[in-house]
Amino acid sequence: MDFSFSEQHVAVRDTVRRLCESEHRGLVVAAEENETLPREVFARWGELGLLGVRYPESDGGSGLDKISDCIVREELSYMSQGFASSWSAHSHLGIWPIWKAGTPAQRERFFRPAVAGRKIAGFALSEPDGGSNIRGLKTHADRVAGGWKLNGSKLYITNAPIADFLLVAARTSPELRGDAISLFIVELPAKGMEISKLRKEGIRASETGLIHIEDVFVPDDCVLGERLGTYPVILDSLSENRVGVAANALGMARAAFDAATAYARERLVAGKRIGDYQAIAHKLAEMSAAIEAARWLVYYGAWRVDQNTLDSATAARVKLVASETAVSVSEQAIRIHGGAGIMREYPVGRIHRDALVYVIGEGTSEVQKNIIARDLGFKA
Repeated sequence: MDFSFSEQHVAVRDTVRRLCESEHRGLVVAAEENETLPREVFARWGELGLLGVRYPESDGGSGLDKISDCIVREELSYMSQGFASSWSAHSHLGIWPIWKAGTPAQRERFFRPAVAGRKIAGFALSEPDGGSNIRGLKTHADRVAGGWKLNGSKLYITNAPIADFLLVAARTSPELRGDAISLFIVELPAKGMEISKLRKEGIRASETGLIHIEDVFVPDDCVLGERLGTYPVILDSLSENRVGVAANALGMARAAFDAATAYARERLVAGKRIGDYQAIAHKLAEMSAAIEAARWLVYYGAWRVDQNTLDSATAARVKLVASETAVSVSEQAIRIHGGAGIMREYPVGRIHRDALVYVIGEGTSEVQKNIIARDLGFKA
């Protein structure tokens, strides 16, 4: 077994680190304060091949793998989860289904420009009263001449306020079956679609929207794959993305740990570094061990994706462990900082707020436990 990154993986990591330090880091404070992500970062990501890192070159991607995808996520998240979340919603949820199940024309029209950073994508699945029951979503699509009319609402949709197109999940029949749910590609702006930007406590730099959908027309050629019943594509996309967002969580945990370690070296109490007190040293030791465990679970999950052997229970384990690690590590980082931990000049408060998003978003920790329990043969 080889636990080391390849030269190519190291090159990807170093590219993202240089980008973050030389170009992006100076944008983070304003993006957080204004709750506005600079659109130009998508073009830059596209130029460097970072949006298509795990897609084949023949389709306009960079021809790398899921491990590379997770490296990009981890490094962006180490700098800013707001930037990383927008990257994730675009480069995976917004375009993976098109790459996986779209027609050649849909790939050319939507996937390729999105991979190049010329169009921004999003994925509209969650609903105001839908909870975690995807099959119970209420947004519906009704057949009309030449296409479909969509009605309903979506909530907590990343990139919606800045997107050029959205993948919208809607049911085409009232039965609570998977084959009654399909994905529709909606170009923006669209008549009848109203997007309201939400203000958030976490991942503030990533723009999130509430969407009201009233008689939005979608032509037949914008039904994903020009076929109905693409619910399995949604499930596959979510499973793989749970491994992806686990890498996001890993990046946040690392950032919080490094900030806490630096503070423990610098902060003196009674003439002694606080890191030399056993209570603080033990916290840092536990944080370090938890991060190392999460790291190898994340990259094991990425390896499973690359081997085409990822299952939903493995994805759930990866996401559960990494997201809970990010929350616990960032909380301990605040405690180590003491009063400074809630001051905005230190990053640990922001990291903790951002980390809390991922024990809720992309499937709550409770949902992940249910998936794991069912894999164990229980009816959770």
